[in-house]
Amino acid sequence: MLIEMFIKGLMIDPVTNMPIVILRDEDGQRTLPIWVGPVEANAIALQIENVAPPRPMTHDLLKNLLEDLGGRLTRVVISDLKDSTFYAYLEIEVRGESLLLDSRPSDALALSIRTKAPVLVDTGVLDRARSIDVTSDEADRERLQRWLESLDPDDLGYKI
Repeated sequence: MLIEMFIKGLMIDPVTNMPIVILRDEDGQRTLPIWVGPVEANAIALQIENVAPPRPMTHDLLKNLLEDLGGRLTRVVISDLKDSTFYAYLEIEVRGESLLLDSRPSDALALSIRTKAPVLVDTGVLDRARSIDVTSDEADRERLQRWLESLDPDDLGYKI
């Protein structure tokens, strides 16, 4: 089953210093942190903050290319989690045909925020994400898990 989730913000993992995109369902019952690279986090942050770069960035180019070719991103699906790696795909409609394109979740999220396409997450991913190994130290893992579970939207660095 797929659940619609929304980008609630970006923050820095206090353990690894890596950016995290925080997804949350509409009711605020489920939260999914996805660790991303700094470049992708910057692309998401610029869009969250409505900062228009002087020249199109890669995700802006993809959006423009898609639109100019008569296509539209209908949704992003975060479909799997294997060995601590999230998998996603883009569902694109072109001339009445639906295409599924493999994508890194970070790129899919950066594109979805530009096109206003919904983000759906497989419930199996949400269940498996609870046990994701993000650090090698058990104490740090437990501290990070407690911290993520206690997050309030006001704690997030960038908010929508």
